[in-house]
Amino acid sequence: MNQETTRFTTFNSENFRSICDELAVNDSDLGHILQTYGYPPMWARSNSFETLVHIILEQQVSLASALATLNKLKQCTGNITPDKMLSLDDEAMRACYVSRQKAGYIRGLAMAINNRTIDLTALAELPDDSVRAKLIRLKGIGHWTIDVYLMFALQRADLFPIGDLAAVNALRRLKQLDKGGDKEVLTMISDTWRPFRSVASMMLWHYYLSRAKNKS
Repeated sequence: MNQETTRFTTFNSENFRSICDELAVNDSDLGHILQTYGYPPMWARSNSFETLVHIILEQQVSLASALATLNKLKQCTGNITPDKMLSLDDEAMRACYVSRQKAGYIRGLAMAINNRTIDLTALAELPDDSVRAKLIRLKGIGHWTIDVYLMFALQRADLFPIGDLAAVNALRRLKQLDKGGDKEVLTMISDTWRPFRSVASMMLWHYYLSRAKNKS
């Protein structure tokens, strides 16, 4: 393995909680999350075509809605594979609750996998910026989708998904920032969590979801 392929930090089930502890020591607000709500789940998904389809389905909709769509696709096809997604026409996709726009994104991804423009196994060996450079070329794969893929599928430790409303709103509430606080301020705060911004983000999601659950 050459030097380029090793320029990234990952987290796993063995070091996840110790990273949370380190973040909590260095940031009392993150410490408050641990004290109040406990450790966050270590959200992880397989490095697979299905995972990327799932993340595409999660774009700008609720997690529950995206999961329902994914399960409907599985019900219709048996397995989420590039060939099976390419076999579904627009009408079949609509019957599975997939919009025409997202159907196009999924087909584009499927074709890229089939023609080996994208090799998911190879992506796992590349640094974050190289993974981003390859995926961003695909229509419908933006920075938020790539951030979630890097964090959940590749367990890359140092990303803050600035396009994620839940993470951003949780950070604003945690730090008592104005709702209109600009991205530069949010980025400066998240930079203090390097090289473990991904784990800090999971703490923020845990904070966001726990507060919402307590209000219901």
